[in-house]
Amino acid sequence: MAKESKKNKKTIHHTQIPKTPTGITGLDEITGGGLPAARPTLICGEAGCGKTLISLEFIVKGATEFNEPGVFMAFEEKAEELSMNVGSLGFNLEQMQKDKKLKIDYVHIDRSEIEETGEYDLDGLFIRLNHAIDSIGAKRVVLDTIENLFAGLTNQAILRAEIRRLFQWLKEKGVTAIVTGEKGEGASLTRQGLEEYVSDCVILLDHRVINQISTRRLRIVKYRGSMHGTNEYPFLIDEDGISVLPVTSLQLEKEVSSERVSTGIPALDKMLGGKGFFKGGSVLVSGTAGTGKTSIAACFANDICSKGKKCMYFAFEESPSQIVRNMRSINVDLKKHMENGLLQFQASRPTLHGLEQHLVAIHKVIKKFRPDAVVLDPITNLITVGSVSDVKSMLIRLIDFLQEEQITVLFTALSLNNIVNEQTDEGVSSLVDAWILVRDIEFNGERNRGMYIMKSRGMKHSNQVREFVITDKGIDLVDVYLGPDGVLTGSAREAQILQEQTGKVLRNNAMSMKDREILRKRKILEAKIASLQSEFESAEEELNKIYIEEELVKKVTDGNRDEMLKRRGGGEEVAGKNGKK
Repeated sequence: MAKESKKNKKTIHHTQIPKTPTGITGLDEITGGGLPAARPTLICGEAGCGKTLISLEFIVKGATEFNEPGVFMAFEEKAEELSMNVGSLGFNLEQMQKDKKLKIDYVHIDRSEIEETGEYDLDGLFIRLNHAIDSIGAKRVVLDTIENLFAGLTNQAILRAEIRRLFQWLKEKGVTAIVTGEKGEGASLTRQGLEEYVSDCVILLDHRVINQISTRRLRIVKYRGSMHGTNEYPFLIDEDGISVLPVTSLQLEKEVSSERVSTGIPALDKMLGGKGFFKGGSVLVSGTAGTGKTSIAACFANDICSKGKKCMYFAFEESPSQIVRNMRSINVDLKKHMENGLLQFQASRPTLHGLEQHLVAIHKVIKKFRPDAVVLDPITNLITVGSVSDVKSMLIRLIDFLQEEQITVLFTALSLNNIVNEQTDEGVSSLVDAWILVRDIEFNGERNRGMYIMKSRGMKHSNQVREFVITDKGIDLVDVYLGPDGVLTGSAREAQILQEQTGKVLRNNAMSMKDREILRKRKILEAKIASLQSEFESAEEELNKIYIEEELVKKVTDGNRDEMLKRRGGGEEVAGKNGKK
């Protein structure tokens, strides 16, 4: 049975329809490769949301990057007006027309000249459009906008029939087409309410103003035959054209690195296992005003650039010249890195853009500069253009993007002088890999700084408090004094250290006096011992002499006695012999 079930199992193949890349930054990623090839796409939205610009960039990028000539048929603006409007973006439409890469055809439609009859059709438009396509071998077509084409029609039956016929004709012609349309009333995406149904792909553009900050967003309403992003994506219009940022990726499958990046402060590196942060990690430096957050960020950027790597510094509070001047006072020269092209500043007030546009701008600059490290100083200023939850959402997206690019990021954040705010920091403290807190320590009429490593994922780090000292020679961390009165910093710590050193000297002197007294007594005792030793040796020598003399006398006495005995014994023997005779 198991074998049969395997045989009956069918392999599912996921096929995608052919697509035409737009060349617009971020849009191809959202659409999974571009717009449906040889099919019409509807781009709709209110006035000023960027419909004409995104359509025109689609045509220009197709001609310049993909060798696909295009036709732009305009019903509102003349060719001269279009060329002038997009000249600031670097698009030379006149030269492209001369090179047969682009053809702009302006069709003037006057409502008063349109006579509505039952025989109204678009045959004239088809002939004109067909000639324009064939004249340059166009692969892409834009019709801007469809409302002007049907401006004089009030007969809904004819209007709907001609719209269907137009979209069908574009499909049969085999060109990838964009048709722009104005936003309809209520829930309707277009004025006629039909274009979105007959289009294979529908893109809705939105231009909204919240808290006096304007933001443009893009959403793919439908895309037949293809997977696509379904969220709202912010897009930015600047001197380089349109940039769309897909920022709502929820995947947590990112590569991580075990390589370490120095903080630029040797003493802080020592607290972080002697090596610093992880490459591609995120770091938060928070503290109250004046605690040296920017100085820490500048030291980090200086160390990155000193090793020949690139750093991008986003400043939301001070100008680059201010930061360079101020950091010079702590022996950190950032200007030389700017001149070498290793350090680039991007300074702006948060109110310049909305949060999403800030994110798009940051994304775009990073893609262009390709830094190894990024600094955002401070992120708390972004609250002026959004709520705390909005800022947190933006920073989550930014952290995800930087992690994918393996770029180390350092945030600075202002915290109020209370415990609650020190533990929040715009909600990003729980997201970052390392969190460093710099806190004021007031004691003995002085204000000093204490540095704490609140967390550092994946590495051994110190849990000790260090006094954070800023001098004209740079930044240093010194051990605080832990005594019966608590933590001592600044002059109190120095006074305590001096007191300990004085006490140590006194103790050393006292010990020296005792040592000298002991040495003197030792020498006296050693002299006495030597004298007694001499006396003992003399006495021993005398005793030895007496002993030797006694031994000699004893030997002499014993010898004489033996001799006398021998003599006596000999006389008695002679006397005995004589008696026998």
